[in-house]
Amino acid sequence: MSETLAWCGVDLQWAYTDVLKRIGRRTACVQKAKDILHDALVYFAVSSHPAREESPQAYLNGIVNHLLVDEFRYRMRFVDEEHIDETALILECSPEQLYETRQKLFHLQRIIDLLPIKCRQVFWMYHVDEMKQREIAVHLEISVNMVEKHLIRAMLDIRAFQQSLAN
Repeated sequence: MSETLAWCGVDLQWAYTDVLKRIGRRTACVQKAKDILHDALVYFAVSSHPAREESPQAYLNGIVNHLLVDEFRYRMRFVDEEHIDETALILECSPEQLYETRQKLFHLQRIIDLLPIKCRQVFWMYHVDEMKQREIAVHLEISVNMVEKHLIRAMLDIRAFQQSLAN
């Protein structure tokens, strides 16, 4: 006699054996696989979609597949440093192009450094740390409206710099 441990219509033994193994094969990381499975179970728990009741295991599989796609897309945004051949990148540029690029980066850094401190912090958090405007507002204890104004100020200064280069 085999007892199955079910939760909201999902056989948890199946989820933590079969589904977890499948996720692990696709992510090549046991911890990431567990995270994805747990996220899928949370999404499943809060969902009110009719398919959840009709076919819970199929619905959970669908959630897992969507999370795997999201994870893949997120990982594709970044390149491992070990895969970058810096010498090949430098050799593809002429010395003039390399000098020009360095000059532009130097001037861009000067523009960013000359921004007011809050404006510079907002710009950095938004574009480098990829924080959302609300998160920035909470972190810096300012309104979302002020975050937007700081971003606009920074972008206008950078655009003016780009236009001065074009002329």
